[in-house]
Amino acid sequence: MPGISTEALRPHAEDAFADELKALAAADDRPRPARWRMSPWAVATYLLGGTLPDGTIITPKYIGPRRVVEVAVTTLATDRALLLLGVPGTAKTWVSEHLAAAVSGDSTLLVQGTAGTAEEAIRYGWDYARLLAHGPGREAIVPSPVMRAMAEGMTARVEELTRIPADVQDTLITVLSEKTLPIPELGEEVQAVRGFNLIATANDRDRGVNELSSALRRRFNTVVLPLPASPEAEVDIVARRVDQLGRSLDLPATPDGIDEIRRVVTVFRELRDGVTTDGRTKLKSPSGTLSTAEAISVVTGGLALAAHFGDGVLRAGDVAAGILGAVVRDPAADRVVWQEYLETVVRERDGWKDFYRACREVSV
Repeated sequence: MPGISTEALRPHAEDAFADELKALAAADDRPRPARWRMSPWAVATYLLGGTLPDGTIITPKYIGPRRVVEVAVTTLATDRALLLLGVPGTAKTWVSEHLAAAVSGDSTLLVQGTAGTAEEAIRYGWDYARLLAHGPGREAIVPSPVMRAMAEGMTARVEELTRIPADVQDTLITVLSEKTLPIPELGEEVQAVRGFNLIATANDRDRGVNELSSALRRRFNTVVLPLPASPEAEVDIVARRVDQLGRSLDLPATPDGIDEIRRVVTVFRELRDGVTTDGRTKLKSPSGTLSTAEAISVVTGGLALAAHFGDGVLRAGDVAAGILGAVVRDPAADRVVWQEYLETVVRERDGWKDFYRACREVSV
């Protein structure tokens, strides 16, 4: 439409990092599985980062154990599907998207799992206008992302698998074991061609919601994505993602913002772990997850505040409200936890007086 920008607010991975993917594919001389855009080594390099012989810098998409990425990539090169498991905020969706972008050049063959996800979202639906006009036939079928991936030898994605009703989940058993998708209405089937595989994600906190059947779980190789091992690693992750998000939102760079990022990460880790960094004081943990993803959101929100309503420098007052919103999810129980942490830890910590005052101000 005239006057409306077509620039995507959040480009798909294959678009946002097209130059890196192109450079990696050009430099990649290792064996590639059928229909893969690059070798498993290049896919791992794309996720973990590195420097190519021509000097091209590949930015890290995932900061964590190398072996986790290597096992995930290797799984996709076999006939077993991949299940990325972890607590909220451990970059499961992020890793899933980038794996699909690197392997197939298309991360959009996606089924978003919810309590209302129907069987048609995984199998296929029908174009009822064509069905009524011409009767059942291939032209009346509306293929699901999984069906398209099978036919084209691509990587399909299923997000939040354990949120999907159990009977719908089990639709995947035949797809993953027999590599076929029956179409009983036509007496036909779609057979997966080489290159097809599936990446699913599941949340540790959702265990028991719609637990995977043992038959379905056997069809996956499960890779657990851990929380960042150290505060330094988590600060690095948050700083990198905030920088990427800030540039996409045209927010000014904040070279002095690392101190506030470090404080946000420290607060989240201490409340998440139930103990202060020095191990001297045990703490109560709030009901929320306080994940790395939430820390990124808090800092990005603070960056926007600093840019639009401050002097452009990220300060304690810019992140205080975001931290309060992340920590106090249950107004009754979590507020007590937060107030106790403020008074017993933050108040007494050297160099945190401004942070304490900012948090007290928004907490009143």
